[in-house]
Amino acid sequence: MEFLTSPFDWWIEPFVDNIFMRNALWSGLLAVLATSTVGTWVVLRGMSFFGEALAHGVLPGLAIAFIIGGDTTLGALIAALVMVTGINLIRNHSPLPDDSSIGLLYVGFLALAVVIMSTSSGAYAGDLSRFLFGSITGVTDSDLIRQLIIAGVVLLGVIILHRAFLVMTFDEVQARLMGLQPRLAHAALLALLAVSIVASFQAVGNLLVFAFLVAPPSTAAMLARRIPTIMVFAAVLGSVAVIVGLLISYHHDTAAGATMALGTVVLFLIALAIRSFTGAHNVRMVT
Repeated sequence: MEFLTSPFDWWIEPFVDNIFMRNALWSGLLAVLATSTVGTWVVLRGMSFFGEALAHGVLPGLAIAFIIGGDTTLGALIAALVMVTGINLIRNHSPLPDDSSIGLLYVGFLALAVVIMSTSSGAYAGDLSRFLFGSITGVTDSDLIRQLIIAGVVLLGVIILHRAFLVMTFDEVQARLMGLQPRLAHAALLALLAVSIVASFQAVGNLLVFAFLVAPPSTAAMLARRIPTIMVFAAVLGSVAVIVGLLISYHHDTAAGATMALGTVVLFLIALAIRSFTGAHNVRMVT
């Protein structure tokens, strides 16, 4: 119970005395900012499966960049944008439903990553595990600057395209009649999603970024009625998971990324239990 008996030593001192913890904190908060804003639209539009697929779809870009000694963030971004483009092409030219096209590319990209990492050139790709599970305590100042820029781009995009996303989410026909070009807006949302995932994999890892993308917005959607409020609540809940997860990891030597991701799920379960206990069902969304 040290977090109660010695609150300063448990809650504050790790961030004051340890620069790696401070960098990890900023990295986690920037990851939350990017994923919570775009993740709100992912949850409201029922695109969680796409978010999971895209989180895995960056792996080939990571593997190739790692093997050739290139920038892994750039490699991940290129792979994500290629996957987004592929899904849009299949969506527009194939009679298959969206989940089929997403599933096909998901399997294809994941298999390609495994093939690349199993070659002789990828024999030393074991270090890629830090991209799969995160290495938040190894974040550098240049990583933070990159995350800050990407989070800013995502936030700006969500603000500019808010009206288009809003109408497209609840009435795509109305969006078309209003001249908002729902297909173009959908492609922009996918691009912002790809960028937010790339901005976050350094913090919580490629395999765990999905938790940040879905859990905080899902929790916030049970607590708030207006979409901007949901985004704010999601960012706050994600930040709580980052801070508590980092501290638990620091004091108990657990995996930081996994502990933070688990925290987002625990917060969701707590909110769900409270909502069930108080009988707050069928909350009407106010746009």
